[in-house]
Amino acid sequence: MKLEGKSLKHDFFRFIIPSLMAQWVYALYTMVDGLFVARGVSELALSGVNIAMPFLTLLFSVALLFAVGSSTIIAILLGEKKERKAREVFTQNILIVIIVSILITAITLWRSKDIALFLGATKLTLEYVQTYLNTIACFSVFFVCSYSLEVLVKTDGYPMKATVIVSAGAVLNCILDYVFVILLQKGVWGAAFATGLSQLAVVLLYLTHFCSKNTHMKLVEFTPSLSLLWRTVKTGLSSGITELSPGIAIYLFNHAILTYLNEEAVVSYTIVTYVSTIVVMSMAGIAQGIQPLVSYHYGKNSPDKYRRLLWYALCFGSVCSVAAFAVSRMAAAPLVHLFVSPGLAGLRADSIRVFYIFSYSFLLCGFNIIIGGFFTAVEYPRASMSISLGRGVLFVALSLKALTALFQGDGIWWSALLSEAMCFLLTLILCHSYKSVRNPWENVSQS
Repeated sequence: MKLEGKSLKHDFFRFIIPSLMAQWVYALYTMVDGLFVARGVSELALSGVNIAMPFLTLLFSVALLFAVGSSTIIAILLGEKKERKAREVFTQNILIVIIVSILITAITLWRSKDIALFLGATKLTLEYVQTYLNTIACFSVFFVCSYSLEVLVKTDGYPMKATVIVSAGAVLNCILDYVFVILLQKGVWGAAFATGLSQLAVVLLYLTHFCSKNTHMKLVEFTPSLSLLWRTVKTGLSSGITELSPGIAIYLFNHAILTYLNEEAVVSYTIVTYVSTIVVMSMAGIAQGIQPLVSYHYGKNSPDKYRRLLWYALCFGSVCSVAAFAVSRMAAAPLVHLFVSPGLAGLRADSIRVFYIFSYSFLLCGFNIIIGGFFTAVEYPRASMSISLGRGVLFVALSLKALTALFQGDGIWWSALLSEAMCFLLTLILCHSYKSVRNPWENVSQS
């Protein structure tokens, strides 16, 4: 396996950099769709795409749930020199992912209007939301498989190959968006269809890896195991919730905005969402990057190494958080101008103001996500689950409820910061609790 190289620090960056790049590319998929829809259709259509976005994050979170759960178990088994068992885990994971994604497609096509209304579609945006949902749903199996296989290629020891493949898919998505939305004037359907086709291409490229002689993960005969399925879900659930958290936040924020403000404000939030998603996925990329390494050394019973990997991740994540805060404030105006036409000066100003407020939450999210990812990698699911549920659902809902009660619509924009702060306190408590039980932090900074 290629999970051990010249040095631990070299391994860290060998896995982190490709993982970050892959996450950025996935985040850019939705941003590119939004940019072409805003310019090729209208700002109202952009709001419709944003309202449908939780469905897309649901697909990615399902993929990550099974991918992280199975890859963590696979890496531990490889550390224990149980390669045959690792291949059985891989095979069962692929089968389950395909079955789950087919079920998602069927349910979505059956109840697309109800789902669109549940997500927050209004009379003005319902057609856009439903069109986007129906089109993306037809490609669900490719969305889920592409993200799942990306994680497994990295666990197989080929992080750069995963990045090259996902980047190729992003370039194809940009080209197809231009063709379908701008040249052929196919609107929201064209944007969704372009994204679906690019995901299909990515899956085909990943399959060339798993059909080659280089992979350690081959399809083998296996006996379905419910205990293995439960272990996979239990291990990967927190990562799945972390991936879903932007979608849950979008859902909660959209409903609050439509209740206290108006549909124009959804456009402001949509633009912020694209940047916020890039930041969150960057931190998730760091957590996912160290996951196979931490799990591998955890399986080998080398605590000094997985402690040091955590220290590297926290230091690197802190630098990235500060950089995201600084860059987002500098780039707020140019980015808003990309999405909002010059004739809507008031919307431009409001969007920039919202951008500045949201940027404070970037300073805290990295610590929460990285620690949650570490707990997943060492199979400490209760702690990682607490962080993911708190950050992705509970604290967002509480923050919105409290701040809108106190400040009405203005309180919405400060909810992200309050939510991350509450999760930060919970994460510190869980770190102290884990230290008391297993003491993974001892002398970590000196390692």
